[in-house]
Amino acid sequence: MAIDTRGETADKPSGEKKTRTSPALFYRQVVNELRKVIWPTRKDLITYTTVVLIFVLIMVAIVYGLDSALGWAVLRVFGGS
Repeated sequence: MAIDTRGETADKPSGEKKTRTSPALFYRQVVNELRKVIWPTRKDLITYTTVVLIFVLIMVAIVYGLDSALGWAVLRVFGGS
């Protein structure tokens, strides 16, 4: 059975009053989390971008080919100019 915990933090019981985080504390927490991120190197970034662009081009070609073939087939079956 799932427990609905939306809007609650895991470390506070539901009976305690929730306090808001100040903007300064939130900013410090964000900066601390971003320091933990392992950022890709320039070489990695270029490699990932190239892979994504090639994949997108291949998918565009496949969709275009299927669209053209199915369009041709529909016009042959149902007639058209």
